[in-house]
Amino acid sequence: MRVGIVGVTGYTGSELLRLLIAHGGVNLAYVTSRSYQGRPLAHVHPQYLQITELQCSKFSLEEAVEKTDLIFSALPHGESMETVPMLSKAGLKVIDLSADFRIEEEENYKQWYGKEHTAADYLGKAVYGLPELYRGKIKNACLVANPGCYPTSVILALAPLAQMNLVQWDTLVVDSKSGTSGAGRVPSQVLHYPECTENFRAYRVARHQHTPEMEQELGRLAGREVTFTFVPHLVPMVRGILSTIYVTLTAKWQEEEIRALYQRFYQTEKYVRIFPPEFLPETKYVYGSNYCDLYLKLDSRTGRLIIISVLDNLVKGAAGQALQNMNIMLDFPEDKGLEAVPLRP
Repeated sequence: MRVGIVGVTGYTGSELLRLLIAHGGVNLAYVTSRSYQGRPLAHVHPQYLQITELQCSKFSLEEAVEKTDLIFSALPHGESMETVPMLSKAGLKVIDLSADFRIEEEENYKQWYGKEHTAADYLGKAVYGLPELYRGKIKNACLVANPGCYPTSVILALAPLAQMNLVQWDTLVVDSKSGTSGAGRVPSQVLHYPECTENFRAYRVARHQHTPEMEQELGRLAGREVTFTFVPHLVPMVRGILSTIYVTLTAKWQEEEIRALYQRFYQTEKYVRIFPPEFLPETKYVYGSNYCDLYLKLDSRTGRLIIISVLDNLVKGAAGQALQNMNIMLDFPEDKGLEAVPLRP
């Protein structure tokens, strides 16, 4: 199968490039970039010197159709909605890494992203690309909306409880920390080295655009509308997300029972690891890999369940999950190209 990447020079596009080159089962035949069109990839990302001869092209629908069977769209939020419908109408399978097709309600998109959706008829048509929940739908999908990095960490952490209606949603608090690559490659004052190093800051408190995506998918599992408090933070590291989630349960469960519930729920899922009580997950344990690590602790004093969820925002939170979705759609083994052990010094 021939695949392409639209928007190859951003962080997620570059990570996709790395994973696809190592995949071995597809032909990476087409990559685009507005800023670097006409330049060899190795001139933009020198780590690919003598590894690929691909050049960055200006996006052309005709060229995309001629050269590819499946396209990854790694364009920024708000731009995919202009390009993805053209690719889909032309008969290509599309995996979109932006947020443009993750939210089903047009008004919800407008409220949280502050703009009109120009391809609203595609909302609800895309399959939400979280394999652990929607593998069957992904397999037959023509358009997959790849989940965001925060939502992947939070939804996987809460899915078993949501399905069992064990969460008091009005008291739920999600506290997440992300490395700076989650903000993308475009320079800004906040990401300027003197501003973000030796610093720790919250941002978009109670108004982060990933909130409706999480509430939508968890509400689907719970069979009801859900809302909760979400506070993201920026930490001075490049990669990684750690979400700490504080849950008041609707019934009295023992910690061992909760852990057994999670182990049953994820028993066939390679990329969700339930940590034993004696080990706490860290971002270093998933660095460069497609794993999401979960830790469960019941606070005996308060009765509150604490869940820690850790992943690499560029892999399981973006490009790795996109590759996992591609493997499902193209009938490859789901872990093909994703076998790498996490990097840890």
